[in-house]
Amino acid sequence: MPKYFYSLIGVNKRLNKILHDPTFTSVLTLIDYSVDGCICSLPYPMFYRFCSQILPQIYHKIQWLHLELLTMNTILLSANYPNLYGLGLYGLKMQKVKYLFTDETLIYRFKNQISSLVIDIDESDEANSFEIIRLIFTYMCVTFTNLRYLNFGPSLSECQQLSFSTSPLAVFSSTLSELNIRVSRFIDCLYLLDGRFYQLHTLYVYITFIYVPYETINNKVYYFE
Repeated sequence: MPKYFYSLIGVNKRLNKILHDPTFTSVLTLIDYSVDGCICSLPYPMFYRFCSQILPQIYHKIQWLHLELLTMNTILLSANYPNLYGLGLYGLKMQKVKYLFTDETLIYRFKNQISSLVIDIDESDEANSFEIIRLIFTYMCVTFTNLRYLNFGPSLSECQQLSFSTSPLAVFSSTLSELNIRVSRFIDCLYLLDGRFYQLHTLYVYITFIYVPYETINNKVYYFE
């Protein structure tokens, strides 16, 4: 999509009018893929034109942005995006993700605006990856005060599975209504249903290991669509 947008915008007035239609501008995916299928940034000429010319023209029509780590900040700085409510971040590195949701980052500027969020982290060999993932998940639920939809790991990477093996997660959300997530064990799924997300009505969960738990969880969520 960005390649077609880049090639056609500015060709003539008729094409410009078509490309400025919300059908083409409401959702922008500004990422590319390398020959081996890995997520990477757009070619520099395309990236530069988007930031310097295209985004300043259509920023008020953009509702969703799909970005990758290297160019994310520059793209977010290119405009104000007053109607942005959805943000997808891909190809993220685990050690850097935990700093994305602090009050010193650009993303923090959208903490009251974003209601839909997608976070996809690359494979990692971090020894304490479970603890980092717990920290990242907590940051997201705390930072985004209006979060209703969260897809935490659409590629189902093993490094991005949530686990409560050490202790229950001390996080709550009064707004989250749909969650897509991977967990380590079946009991981790039960912890998500203990009432901490009491607006939750839709849950898509990938469970790595399923066995009957010994623990008793006080589940308080009774209904899903």
